[in-house]
Amino acid sequence: MAKYLVIVESPAKVKTIKKFLGSNYEVLASNGHVRDLPKSQMGIDIEHGYEPKYITIRGKGEVLAKLRKEVKKADKVYLATDPDREGEAISWHLAQALKLEEKAIHRISFNEITKNAVKASLKEPRKIDQNLVDAQQTRRILDRMVGYKISPLLWAKVKRGLSAGRVQSVALRIICDREEEINAFIPQEYWTLEADLHVDGEKKPLRAKFGGDAEQKLEIKSQEQMNEIIEQLNQAEFTIQDIRYGERTKKAPLPFTTSTLQQEAANVLNFSTQKTMRLAQQLYEGVDIKGEGTIGIITYLRTDSTRISNEANEMAQKFIIETYGEQYVAEHVMDKKNTNGNIQDAHEAIRPTNIRFTPTVIKESLNRDQFRLYQLIWKRFTASRMTNAVYDTIHVKINAGAYRFSASASKLKFDGFIAVQGETDKKENNPVVKNLTKESKLSVESFDPAQHFTQPPAHYTEASLVKELEEQGIGRPSTYAPTITTILARRYIVKENKNLYVTELGEVVNHIMKQAFPSIVDVTFTANLEFLLDMVAEGKSNWRTVVSNFYPDLEAAVEAAQKELEQITLEDEVTDEICEHCGRNMVIKYGPHGKFLACPGFPECKNTKPYLEKIGVPCPLCGKEVVIKKTKKGRKYYGCENNPECEFMSWSKPSVKRCPNCGSYMIEKGNRLVCSEQTCGYVEKKEKQIEKAD
Repeated sequence: MAKYLVIVESPAKVKTIKKFLGSNYEVLASNGHVRDLPKSQMGIDIEHGYEPKYITIRGKGEVLAKLRKEVKKADKVYLATDPDREGEAISWHLAQALKLEEKAIHRISFNEITKNAVKASLKEPRKIDQNLVDAQQTRRILDRMVGYKISPLLWAKVKRGLSAGRVQSVALRIICDREEEINAFIPQEYWTLEADLHVDGEKKPLRAKFGGDAEQKLEIKSQEQMNEIIEQLNQAEFTIQDIRYGERTKKAPLPFTTSTLQQEAANVLNFSTQKTMRLAQQLYEGVDIKGEGTIGIITYLRTDSTRISNEANEMAQKFIIETYGEQYVAEHVMDKKNTNGNIQDAHEAIRPTNIRFTPTVIKESLNRDQFRLYQLIWKRFTASRMTNAVYDTIHVKINAGAYRFSASASKLKFDGFIAVQGETDKKENNPVVKNLTKESKLSVESFDPAQHFTQPPAHYTEASLVKELEEQGIGRPSTYAPTITTILARRYIVKENKNLYVTELGEVVNHIMKQAFPSIVDVTFTANLEFLLDMVAEGKSNWRTVVSNFYPDLEAAVEAAQKELEQITLEDEVTDEICEHCGRNMVIKYGPHGKFLACPGFPECKNTKPYLEKIGVPCPLCGKEVVIKKTKKGRKYYGCENNPECEFMSWSKPSVKRCPNCGSYMIEKGNRLVCSEQTCGYVEKKEKQIEKAD
């Protein structure tokens, strides 16, 4: 009998796949990559066509020895790594390390780890796709060049083992740019007005929103303006100008891509991107389902396509008809159009491998987090194959003297996909006043004026950062989670209550990168590199050309930065703080969490203490010094040196100046000073006073 060897990446897959194949098949795992560039050097031969120098990864010698032994016994070797560029590269490295002849290489891939999918792939083995390998190799080379050329400069500047990365540096810049927007934002006052109108013959009032006058929408910017409008409205007659009845559809969602899954899991389940990918990997590789054994219950988790196979679509349609009725099946399911040219359409969207494995059916086979993520995927896929939801709508236009109001309401007519996914928008069903006509008599029950202030852009969360990276064309499905994880681990950013904040260390690194390597942290430049990698994957561009166009500019920038950074290298700043252990003047040093005080007598004296940097502003509450502090996670704020006796704190830098209107302390917002009391609204330039903001 012939003997076949199947090599996969993960040991978890071994158990799942082995069960599908007969005794003639041996299934072994490579445990990921077996070869990589050396850690001790860049590992790229610049002089000879940028050829990478691969070595066996430490600890993989035994794995390769076992695989070589099994290769000799096998009549055929199947390389069954993941169906993406990374998986293709791992297969190529295995072929090289195991010295497989080209004719003996049988590359197979499957989008789901099920019996049918695995057996079907064995019937259609192919050669390794060198274009995909080259694309992955190019990414690795570019990332290595950036990391090994720029990181030493960060060490020289910040004095610690920091590092820079091609994609992570851009992600850091995006977060820093948002932080600058927030810090410079000046809130503007505005008001809204709603009225509860009594309708003759009705118990429920009609809630109407102020829209403006007969000619245009009117913005209300002050309480004085609001009072004038209400005074006029008290004298006005309210009449119905127009009533329009209509119908509105709410589209069924698209199935998940990697990006949208990470966003939804963060928003709904509060999962980090790293946790989402770890759980999805477990669901893909296989879980033990009662009555079924070990089986993969979702398709491959790294994809930016919303395409669904015909087989899966037909299975979903049958299930929906049986469970909900024929009227719930979508006639034509539209996939997201490939607008950016980056969609890897060889993959499907993320979906259950078998829609009949409902969350209820397999709940007992999953742990709590696995179940919650699977339920999210199952509901989203099922909903994507269903009809749109339909609402009856009513829109009422109301005259009130010189002003206009409007009222809108909607009522669910046909639930469609909502039958599975549930109502996600609580505003969809507003109360509708029945028997409303143009002749209905209206009278004012009450006015509800409300003061608001414009809000700054929101801090990025992991979900919104993934969305931004995807929209900007930066990175790919496999890179979002590790990029965020890396900049969190290096403490360039911290996460508090879902929001991402830049640390002092992150600000320093971002400043250096923007100053010395503007192209590396340029969003457009990085997105263009991703496009070039796609061209390599499609065989339309040579990988050496991409690298040779990139490296000389990087080297020139590094040489220029070395000269400039040598002139501004930070020396240890001596302070007036005396070391209580040995009497020396302590110095300011940089660490993973920012600045701290250390004794210059190290290693004889190892005394360190927090560095509280004074900003030259007296505390608005007690008069002592305001200092720069950090939260436990590293986010910067301004507090009193007399804490905890004095509780003063501010996220924005306070000023010595007091507000001439209300006496509150002022805070710095870019080139302006703003009253810290938001309801005051006083603003002035730092150099020259201006009028009070409207």
